[in-house]
Amino acid sequence: MNFFSDINNLILLAIVVLSGGLLVAHTLQRTGAKVSPLQATQLLNQGKALILDVRSEEEFATGHVKDAKNIPLNALKERVGELEKFKTRPVVTVCARGLQSNKAASILRKNGFEQASSLLGGMEAWQAQGLPISKKKEVA
Repeated sequence: MNFFSDINNLILLAIVVLSGGLLVAHTLQRTGAKVSPLQATQLLNQGKALILDVRSEEEFATGHVKDAKNIPLNALKERVGELEKFKTRPVVTVCARGLQSNKAASILRKNGFEQASSLLGGMEAWQAQGLPISKKKEVA
């Protein structure tokens, strides 16, 4: 007897495929869009992206991506309107290691920023690749 000729096998196969697809979709949705330091540098060099640093003002002052704007994660929901003019441009969120910036990118996407992404590895990865940092205070 052929596996595909039994309706019960086909139903089970459909359930497996559907549940696997839903699991993959959920995982991708939860992790969100991420960009590497190299991709972020390319976006910056093209003059297309806003870098949004979501660390505290104190952390931001210790060193950040040049021209980054600082809105701490805990204030982002209330201050998202300040970024309205960047809604159609790429916005790369940055934190220390990439965890908080992922949350920030999610908040932005929920507010209509379709090109919001998180910097993979955060400032740690940025500095590990020897990319330049600024200590000039540039608060959004």
